[in-house]
Amino acid sequence: MNKQVKVDVRWNESGIEIKPLYTADDVAASRIDEPGISDGVGLPGEYPFTRGIHDLMYRKRPWTMRQYTGFGNAEDTNARFKYLIETGNTGLNVAFDLPTQCGLDSDDPMAAGEVGRVGMAIDTLKDMEIAFDGIDIENVTVSLTINGSAAIMIAMYLAVAEKRGFDLKNLRGTCQNDILKEYVGRGTWIYPVDASVRLVADTMEYCAREAPLYSPVSVCGYHIRESGATPVEEMAYGFCIARAYFDEVLKRGLDIDEFAYRMSFNFNIFGQLFEQICKFRAGRRLWAKIVRHEYSAKNPKSMWLRMIAGGGGSGLTIEQPENNIVRGAYYALISALSGAQTVALCCYDEAYTIPSEKAQRISTRTMQILIEEMGLTDTVDPLAGSHYVETLTNQMEAEMVRVMEEVDAEGGILKLISEGKIQARVSKRAHEHQKRLEDGSFRKVGVNCFETGQEDHAVEMHPYKREDADKQVARLQAVKTERDNDAVTAALASLRQAAEGSDNMMPAIMGAVKAYASVGEINAVLTDVFGKYNEPVMF
Repeated sequence: MNKQVKVDVRWNESGIEIKPLYTADDVAASRIDEPGISDGVGLPGEYPFTRGIHDLMYRKRPWTMRQYTGFGNAEDTNARFKYLIETGNTGLNVAFDLPTQCGLDSDDPMAAGEVGRVGMAIDTLKDMEIAFDGIDIENVTVSLTINGSAAIMIAMYLAVAEKRGFDLKNLRGTCQNDILKEYVGRGTWIYPVDASVRLVADTMEYCAREAPLYSPVSVCGYHIRESGATPVEEMAYGFCIARAYFDEVLKRGLDIDEFAYRMSFNFNIFGQLFEQICKFRAGRRLWAKIVRHEYSAKNPKSMWLRMIAGGGGSGLTIEQPENNIVRGAYYALISALSGAQTVALCCYDEAYTIPSEKAQRISTRTMQILIEEMGLTDTVDPLAGSHYVETLTNQMEAEMVRVMEEVDAEGGILKLISEGKIQARVSKRAHEHQKRLEDGSFRKVGVNCFETGQEDHAVEMHPYKREDADKQVARLQAVKTERDNDAVTAALASLRQAAEGSDNMMPAIMGAVKAYASVGEINAVLTDVFGKYNEPVMF
């Protein structure tokens, strides 16, 4: 007679119980039926895109390798860009310093000590020209990781392309430009919520008409996850935010198929391997359903969830930093098995500092090993059909729908963010996770288990050079002296007129940028018109 074995109960981070064994019955019980779709899985490249948005996926072309970098001034970052391309990166992911993110010039007193510290300082179009000097922006696509001042950075990047003779109709690239998640997950906001969303919609409308292959928004569940949200909440809140942007653009009279296909997403990859993989499979399917059924899109490309699987920085540890190399390898594996279009793999030293060249080379080589040695590009969605994977995919989708319905029932994502309620929920999740980390119920190797007691934290720290900041300020002052200041004054007046009215602000921002108006000068006009965001009390 078989003895009854008592099995411990386990849950993933999204709150779904993990069974010790899965069968076809679990798949059937969890299935979310949709008319015309037999099993919810289908084939890659076909609706609902559970298995991938392209039919051959990596068999045709591997994912884009896009390391995140930027520091000091434009010359410093340009040199690192070229190093990454030489190492094998096929895309660039640009980090900007805090003053630039917050709309401040490098000579602003509030920027003191922060110029170039955690990203590249950009003050005028001159800096952007230097940053991309010698970079083949036709074949090396660029992602601008910036939000509060994203419209200005998009304008600068488009202006650089125009000056180099590129037809904007053919220019590809991405800007994060997801201000709603800034209110939830990071804090580099500038203007009130309504004005900020208007700016995002302006970039989407402008690019739909002037640069139709450029992706002006990459909805960023990544930072919501980094701030404490569960994997399910990361996706659900991200989709709610994406819908808010869609709704704003549709008010302008555009058709959904004119702009939806250029929406992209930035999601996190740290956590349990199967939960992350199923998160992306479920999210890809759910997003396709949302765009098809809620927005009546006809173009299948509008239903694609095009995503960068980014970083996973919260999964890294200061303790035993070499372990982060192993973690990074699994994050890359998750991204590949999930069907990501682009991977921005974190580096082992990112818990400490701006990544060193060595660390970035290791991350790049990690992805190259998966492509060249491990067979990750040989076949599409190799985990499809697993009882566990398909059941968990179904369960993750159901949970995402539940969270989105809760948001809608409470008045929608704009209302909840404006009131600070989403922020409070994410903060509560972070607090709960920290308590589990401290009491050991959430296991972290080298942190609360398998500690050595004599930790070696030696990594190469990135130096902050005051002379680089001084050089940046000197260039800004030189530009202001040499430019046509009457043209700047006229361009800023046009921007004020557009902001005070209802016109799309992007043409005026483009005009100001081309006149070499600075980030701070453009932001000053917009702040004078819109005011600043006041963070609500969350508790």
